[in-house]
Amino acid sequence: MSTTSRGDTFRRTDRTDAPLYLARYTERRSRPAPPEEPVEDQSVPLYLRRFRDRRDETPARVRSVPLEYEGERFAPEYAAVTRSHEIIPEERTLRDTYTTEIRIIRHGITQGYSTDAGLTPMGAWQAHQRGQALARTLREWPQMRIVCAPTNRARQTAEQIHRGLLDGLAQYGREAEVTEPEPVEELKNFQVWSPDGVRDITASFRKYQAEMEKLERMAVGDRPRWLVEIDRFYRTQLGGADPIQLWLTVPLMYFESPQACVRRFWTGFNRLIAESPGQRIIAATHSGPIRAFATWAHGYDPGEPVNTEEVVVRVKHGGRTATVSYRNRVTEVNIPQEDEIPRWDA
Repeated sequence: MSTTSRGDTFRRTDRTDAPLYLARYTERRSRPAPPEEPVEDQSVPLYLRRFRDRRDETPARVRSVPLEYEGERFAPEYAAVTRSHEIIPEERTLRDTYTTEIRIIRHGITQGYSTDAGLTPMGAWQAHQRGQALARTLREWPQMRIVCAPTNRARQTAEQIHRGLLDGLAQYGREAEVTEPEPVEELKNFQVWSPDGVRDITASFRKYQAEMEKLERMAVGDRPRWLVEIDRFYRTQLGGADPIQLWLTVPLMYFESPQACVRRFWTGFNRLIAESPGQRIIAATHSGPIRAFATWAHGYDPGEPVNTEEVVVRVKHGGRTATVSYRNRVTEVNIPQEDEIPRWDA
């Protein structure tokens, strides 16, 4: 076969058009620059930003229309997250007998108990989720007051609950009056006496640790009784046992007693009820007093509340009785009045 005839049998490989990758690149460069997107507010949670983006991109003809029921307007998303799979007849007369609701909530996961530390990112998320869940239960309580114990972990829990409430209201198309978190002295943790004064059990850890280290190094003298009791408390915790149960069941002379904490809580609640009638009160505080409060109400120790778990107190008309709910147990109690509470150490 000749060279000419052999050349005619091969396909032509020369091309005049640009490769596909280059053509696509040229096309992208020729497009007009897209408009600058507004900078997202990083303080708004990611799930809420994406929810708003989807809502804005949805055509008006298919966008969810606010529903109306008994004169109230709310988003269908709110109805979806609050529906129940059980057939439960509503009894408005029972709900109407309550004048105030108090939710005593334990703080979220903290960074540690050796100092007055704040919350971990997981603890902040827990508190935020608790606030968003409370936004779904606003029908009976459109006004809410948020209070907390005067510690960092309780304060940050109250702040995240407040933030979650506002985010939930925006997401579900609801409206409510929610106050800024405020510290309340009566909601503080149980106190411990030391030579430097009375302080929170967590705040006393450094004093306890310094004194124990000094006595062990010098190896002289007996330990004072207040140090013995604090050491017993912390060694119970380090051993994996339950130090709050020790506080509830063993008399500790240098610790504030469980009944004193319950008395202090009721003193604060009575004041808040008088100041905020007809409102829901959200109180972020500590597990020890919460557990003592639930034990007093139910007559037995129902166990340690987990982070952001709550005890619900509903005050009836007249302010003399209330129901206390904790872990599927509801007990009706008489509300201790200030002039009826005995003072054993007076």
